Amino acid sequence: MNLFEPFTIPYMQRALVEVLVLGALAGAVGVLVVLRRLAFVGDALTHTVFPGVVIAHLLSRSLLLGALAFGVLTAVLLTAVGRHRRVGDDAALAILLTSFFSLGVVLISRTRGFTADLTVFLFGRVLAVDRTDLVQTLTVAAVAAIVLAALHKELVLRAFDPEATAAMGYRTGTLDLALNLLIALVVVAAVEAVGTVLVIALIVVPAAAARLLADRVGAMTALACLLGAAGGWLGLAVSYEASVDHGVRLAAGATIVVVLVGLFLLAAAVAPLRRRRAAAGGHP
Repeated sequence: MNLFEPFTIPYMQRALVEVLVLGALAGAVGVLVVLRRLAFVGDALTHTVFPGVVIAHLLSRSLLLGALAFGVLTAVLLTAVGRHRRVGDDAALAILLTSFFSLGVVLISRTRGFTADLTVFLFGRVLAVDRTDLVQTLTVAAVAAIVLAALHKELVLRAFDPEATAAMGYRTGTLDLALNLLIALVVVAAVEAVGTVLVIALIVVPAAAARLLADRVGAMTALACLLGAAGGWLGLAVSYEASVDHGVRLAAGATIVVVLVGLFLLAAAVAPLRRRRAAAGGHP
């Protein structure tokens, strides 16, 4: 299989840039999600932006702006409601996920041809990404990268030792809100390319694989970014090869997720060997 030939075509080049940026960004944020065990938060955010996407579609406005509005709203509500002792994080997540996603389905069901629209919103259209979509994705990714770089030390400390974080004077609620907003930005950046359903795989799978293979957060983050970008590239290449050369139609977004899961399984197979080698090296 030729991993480079498909990307001589302009639309494949745009798709490649999109998935490389998304894979790297989602991998970096995903490490914090995995360390904090917040995969369900990411999953909830992928569903709660759905009504924003639908409303923007119905008003013929930018899907990214609609997703951004509901992503920020979800992050704020989740942080506020989840801190209420009588509610808790899990209940807040369930309430927001079900109510917002149901609102999106109700709205889209009022339109003609809603099944086709629903499929695009849920699973994306990475091969149809244009220059405007790329600019929007790069802008959102740049904002997320700046926030992540500025707060990375504090967010890592919050993940490993929340008591020490509070004792050092950091506002844990503000840090929680910042992380929720980062997750929301990743979801917003990816929603047009891979849809609201598949984006959770971009966030969690590369980071989970990286955690199996690395001990330090810096190495884990670099590896998660690399795996996310590599999974996007390989997934596009496999989808193109199967669809064009072999007549087997494979959805590009879903193929990317399958490749990412394959990389995770490979990491899971290699991880025990790595631990045994490290243990052997530690004993004379």
